[in-house]
Amino acid sequence: MYDFFLEDLAATAPILLVAALGVLVVLLDSFRNDSPAIPWIAGVGMTAAAVWEAFLIGRPGVAFGGEVYVGGAAALACIVVLVGAVGSLALTVPYLSRLGRNYGEVHALILFSTAGMLTLASAGSLVTLFVGLETMSVCLYVLTGLVREESTANESALKYFLLGAFSTGFFLYGVALLYGATGTMQLSLLAEGVLLTGRTGLFLAGVGLLLVGFFFKVSAVPFHMWTPDVYQGAPTSLTAFMSTASKAATFAALAVVLARALPAGLVEGSVQTVLVAVSAITMVVGNVIAVVQTNVKRMLAYSSVAHAGYILAGLAAGTAAGYGAALFYLLAYTLMNVGAFGAIGALEWDDEQGADQDLDSLAGAGYRRPFLGVALGVFMFALTGFPPLAGFMGKFLVFSAVVDAGLVWLAVLGVLASVVSGAYYLRVLVVLWMRSPDEAPANAQRPFPVATATAVVVGACAIALLVFGIAPGVLSDAATAAYTPDPVVLIVPVP
Repeated sequence: MYDFFLEDLAATAPILLVAALGVLVVLLDSFRNDSPAIPWIAGVGMTAAAVWEAFLIGRPGVAFGGEVYVGGAAALACIVVLVGAVGSLALTVPYLSRLGRNYGEVHALILFSTAGMLTLASAGSLVTLFVGLETMSVCLYVLTGLVREESTANESALKYFLLGAFSTGFFLYGVALLYGATGTMQLSLLAEGVLLTGRTGLFLAGVGLLLVGFFFKVSAVPFHMWTPDVYQGAPTSLTAFMSTASKAATFAALAVVLARALPAGLVEGSVQTVLVAVSAITMVVGNVIAVVQTNVKRMLAYSSVAHAGYILAGLAAGTAAGYGAALFYLLAYTLMNVGAFGAIGALEWDDEQGADQDLDSLAGAGYRRPFLGVALGVFMFALTGFPPLAGFMGKFLVFSAVVDAGLVWLAVLGVLASVVSGAYYLRVLVVLWMRSPDEAPANAQRPFPVATATAVVVGACAIALLVFGIAPGVLSDAATAAYTPDPVVLIVPVP
């Protein structure tokens, strides 16, 4: 393995760069407390990591003896994670500055959490999966409770930590059972290992516990109860981070487990049944509960639950097209949510990270800030699935893969769930544009200063949704190709 040490370092350079920048930020902050250079270092560094990953897309392989996947699907997933991280970071600076909380430590935690996400998305073994998952989670627990003076923030952080630790126990027990059933930690060797040992029952138990850990992290029903409380209590810009980058990394890791670690018969059998059931329930529950929400962030939290169901539907198809469609959807979802939370954060009036911000308080806000009102319109239409935005194309690709896999009823259910989602997404536009500004509370009628960084991120997300909706081909084809196994070439000897 050490014969290729330098090559492995180069292949995993984006992960190492982000982690090293986290250490650098901690050192810089200790000498120059809350230096304004810190966000720039973090943002430029993560952008460089994304560019590096882009050069690795066409060169799939493994590093460090198979512990890490590089290139191909791993590189695409890492780019999605970094897009969410950079966008959220840009939103965080003006948002936390307004709250007086723009600490250097926040950006270090974002970098360390992103390094964990990149490790999780690139994991080639059960050990790497666990390390990436925990590095990501521990940092998110701290970020959730950043504003310690607010009871909602403390409650959210405590709930997230306790339930997260509980789900980690399930995940770790699943890892132990899988190792006991196969004798290996390498994802690519698990299927072969269980065939050799014949310990199918132990293997299935391990897979089940592993799925519980994944379902918690992606907010799938019935492991979603932490989501609305955490989203409501956490600072809005950091909510954008945990709802996009962390979900992209976890779904990417789950796709790797399904595509490369499990026997084909198992994926098409009991595991597919579980994924289909959880996907269906998650789509329905997320959308139905979101309809009755009045708090903006809680509504977006249940919306996030529903979108987890759509992505799980793509994974349930169990095909390269399904995995590729899920990855494309993750990018669209990242752009939609980063933009939506950025706009909502800029319209906050309650000084409690949006914990008390209900829809009625945004009455007529579109007239006070037309740019944010129009941008929110783009994001709400995209989340609903209106063409020609990327949200529509993501759902089209996912449901097409589901139909091709013979799960027509699941695709129909997904379409109906999307129709229901229009009831609460479009309600946001009704409040913004069709209600009188005088109906909003006095605090909500004050001017909303929109920082340049916020305007750039919100505008870039809206434009990207339109671009990827009109021309999704290159990205969707690359995502599908990344999960397509190489053809087997038979060499017939010439007599």
